[in-house]
Amino acid sequence: MRAEATPPPASASASALPAPSPAPAAADRAAFLQLMWLASPALPIGGFSYSEVLESAIERTGLHSMPDVSAWLQDQLQLALARADMALVAQAIAAWRLADPDRVCALNDWVLQTRESSELRLQTEQMGRSMMDWLRNQHEGNPDVLALTRTCASPTYPVAFALAASITHAPVVDCLSSFAFGWAENMVQAAVKAVPLGQSAGQRILADLVRRIPQAVTEALAHDDDTRQAFAPMLAILSAQHETQYSRLFRS
Repeated sequence: MRAEATPPPASASASALPAPSPAPAAADRAAFLQLMWLASPALPIGGFSYSEVLESAIERTGLHSMPDVSAWLQDQLQLALARADMALVAQAIAAWRLADPDRVCALNDWVLQTRESSELRLQTEQMGRSMMDWLRNQHEGNPDVLALTRTCASPTYPVAFALAASITHAPVVDCLSSFAFGWAENMVQAAVKAVPLGQSAGQRILADLVRRIPQAVTEALAHDDDTRQAFAPMLAILSAQHETQYSRLFRS
């Protein structure tokens, strides 16, 4: 008789799969869902109407392919977002949680001072106001939150996002990941419309950005007031040029 094959041990057949993680607590799940909500392009704060200079870069620097756009956005994530807005969001979350309005307003002033064109300043002020309006609508029965939304006379988007994220009680690392992913998804949608690109190409760009977001978060957390910086001359020049660009899909 031919011997029957012995089935492999159960542990061998399952060795390729990681062990299941412990189920997160309900509060952690709620915070995670709130951060997904803040990163959603459906959030009514107007982010979809801006290309953050990408439309001008497509017109003037020849970003006409998926690899070119992907490389541009990866550089923008590393050289601009991680060193400036993401670093500031982390610091603003700490200030909101410590109930330090002077620090919050100082950080807000820094954002306004680093917007080098009227377009970039318009975007951060409009999205900041809209985020505060959204928070007031979501927390209309909470006088403490309503008071916080009026801390700064002209709230900027990074500072307003930091307030919304701080309310979730999620770890700062997760808050920054949400902020970066919301930016990445909006930029990819802008590229799909403005280049134009297909949806599959857009998803490949988004995948490239997602792989780099953890490192950007790590870099942002390493910055303090002395090392945080907003130095991207080409973005400022292209933004100013976008204001007079003949054909535009996005707001300027």
